[in-house]
Amino acid sequence: MISRRDFLQVSMAASAMVGASGFGNWARLAAQQSLTQDQLLQFDTFGNVSLIHVTDIHAQLKPIYFREPSINIGVGGNKGAVPHVTGADFRKLYGIDDGSPSHYALSSGDFESLARAYGKVGGLDRVATVINSIRAARPDALLLDGGDTWHGSMTCYKTEGQDMVNVMNALKPDAMTFHWEFTLGSARVQEIVENLPYAALGQNIFDAEWDEPSELFPPYKFFERGGVKIAVIGQAFPYMPIANPRWMFPEYSFGIRDENMQAMVDEVRAQGAELVVCLSHNGFDVDKQMASKVTGIDVILTGHTHDALPEPVLVGDTILIASGSNGKFVSRVDLDVRDGRMMGFRHKLIPIFSDVIEPDAEVSAIIDEQRAPFKAELEEVIGQTDSLLYRRGNFNGSWDDLICDALMSEREADIAMSPGVRWGPSLIPGDNITREDIWNVTSMTYGEAYRSEMTGEFIKVILEDVADNIFNPDPYYQQGGDMVRIGGMAYRCDVSKPQGERISDMTLLKTGEAIDPSKNYVVAGWASVNEGTEGPQIWDVVESHIRKLGTVTLEPNNSVEVVGI
Repeated sequence: MISRRDFLQVSMAASAMVGASGFGNWARLAAQQSLTQDQLLQFDTFGNVSLIHVTDIHAQLKPIYFREPSINIGVGGNKGAVPHVTGADFRKLYGIDDGSPSHYALSSGDFESLARAYGKVGGLDRVATVINSIRAARPDALLLDGGDTWHGSMTCYKTEGQDMVNVMNALKPDAMTFHWEFTLGSARVQEIVENLPYAALGQNIFDAEWDEPSELFPPYKFFERGGVKIAVIGQAFPYMPIANPRWMFPEYSFGIRDENMQAMVDEVRAQGAELVVCLSHNGFDVDKQMASKVTGIDVILTGHTHDALPEPVLVGDTILIASGSNGKFVSRVDLDVRDGRMMGFRHKLIPIFSDVIEPDAEVSAIIDEQRAPFKAELEEVIGQTDSLLYRRGNFNGSWDDLICDALMSEREADIAMSPGVRWGPSLIPGDNITREDIWNVTSMTYGEAYRSEMTGEFIKVILEDVADNIFNPDPYYQQGGDMVRIGGMAYRCDVSKPQGERISDMTLLKTGEAIDPSKNYVVAGWASVNEGTEGPQIWDVVESHIRKLGTVTLEPNNSVEVVGI
């Protein structure tokens, strides 16, 4: 039942590499020899039920680099609790050796060196290999997709999600739930869902006009596996109309609806459910709180906040499983269910090391087929980077620094704003920047780059609103994501303060002057939720900027002072 040993045994296999000087091709070979597919997939089958969980893939079909956050601040009752532990503290908590594969997969330190040693991660053809291996041992395992699947790449944008639908159909999930999928527009979502060969679940997806459960998205589905009657209840992202444009899906309302969740749990239990699984896109802290309020859920497969934890977190009798993002991990959970009760479990978070796991040939062919019409566009080199480009951390990511620079330069603005979204792969120094790389961090259906005037007072209001979304001590008032990225301006954020009092010392960097609340500033940004926003697409803005630079070199961003942690 102890999952740490199952996952971290991989670290010991390559521990001889720790302290080696320099990471070149020989190190890649050493990593491959020390770390094998059999080790990654080794699992002592347990009990009578297996769950396989993937989430937050964000349309990443191919292997990528993906750096975990170095800062993930917890507030209120979650201060200092996982997943709000990072870096060396995280490695110490889980007994992870420095320089090990687990270090690379789960932590941000020495990312460039470890990335060169261990290579890329993810790739849905490798994910398919892992899923097939689990199914070989447990043929009736349930594969559950936590959402944020049909969003986040150029091919997904160009095909309106069809590339991801085709590939996921080949993986044969049993059920999924939703978030960014709805930004394809409700008509397109309905078209896809009506033809899905698996369940599209959401107990909290309601008809907006009548405030009744949506007929298109049933709240739950029953499965008979391992002699056990299993109910899977879907929980879509509750804050859709706030975090994303309401006008794209006006027919629907969402919300946490934990009272309805309790009703659904009671309902499935009354119908004989022996195991209740919640397939959720709430975000970790919200799920943790929901587990404390709703009784009778055995397992919550959590998503949205992109957390990757090598051990489940227990809240009462409920276990929470966090499976990372971008196709970087697959979670396996084996459960012993007897006499209508979960008697025990065994869990493993499986990192998808792309150089180690053999790709599934059938899924590889399907992926290549989806990408073929766009291959030349995807692979065109726009520039190079001398800097590590990543997007994670509560206050800054270098990809977003580059995007903000592009907005200020190309749109002739004093200040730039880039949304604190958590999706988007990384690039390491020396990499080419292709068009695909740019789209991987900008692709969305409302990517217009606006240019407008805002008063200093209004800019502060925006920052305060976003800060409260992240640092409100009540998880039910948090929507996930990170702080809006700001270019051209410095400020101070005290996360311990109440709403409206967290942001201070706002300074315009180009002059060094304090931001005047009554003065207008030219602000450029993107991803506005307002209908009718005008401007060039953000990927075109960033591409133009990178072409002019040739080689991207970014200085460390120290413009935000964070206190009260």
